[in-house]
Amino acid sequence: MPQLEVISDIDFRSEAYKDAYSRINAIVIEGEQEAFENYQRLAELLPNDKDQLISLSKMESRHKKGFQACGRNLEVDPDMEFAREFFADLHRNFQEAAATGKIVTCLLIQSLIIECFAISAYNIYIPVADDFARKITEGVVKDEYLHLNFGEEWLKANFEESKAELEEANRQNLPLVWRMLNQVEHDAHELGMEKEALVEDFMISYGEALSNIGFTTRDIMRMSAYGLAAA
Repeated sequence: MPQLEVISDIDFRSEAYKDAYSRINAIVIEGEQEAFENYQRLAELLPNDKDQLISLSKMESRHKKGFQACGRNLEVDPDMEFAREFFADLHRNFQEAAATGKIVTCLLIQSLIIECFAISAYNIYIPVADDFARKITEGVVKDEYLHLNFGEEWLKANFEESKAELEEANRQNLPLVWRMLNQVEHDAHELGMEKEALVEDFMISYGEALSNIGFTTRDIMRMSAYGLAAA
């Protein structure tokens, strides 16, 4: 596991590290805020699951506070303007889907794409994080698997009627993930996280989620190609 070896070489207080961290930390803070708002909106769209979705949204709010504490620990001010722009396309797509009652698209964006993106990033970050951030992030990852599971279970239970919309939502939104990863490749590298590892971990998590919902291996390979083509 080469990433475990680089931790001793990382100077968490260097200007280069803190500069990169200002953007990466902002992204995780904004990501948790987006998730909080998205689950609140999903609670309105899925009244039968309202209590569970509100509970998930509250978890995301706690995560946000944890990552804000990580920034303060390193005396870094997160670049929130950068982060809001970073999520702008996924944010817009979710809002447009919610406005037209496309629950399946909303779940793919939040419960699959954003959760798998977060899980992969946190898994790659944990071995190279400072001690304080590692403890926070390890706790967050456990919760994120619960969030991923909600989307998987709902979509699995409604698979046949959701399949066409899932494929269309995948086609529209998966390429955004690769553009986002390309945007932060340099900053992630500065923190000891390599883009190739992020891509691989995301594809595994996302593929497993699609498989759990009901897609075949052939379906998953075809759907994943929309992302890889933009990588």
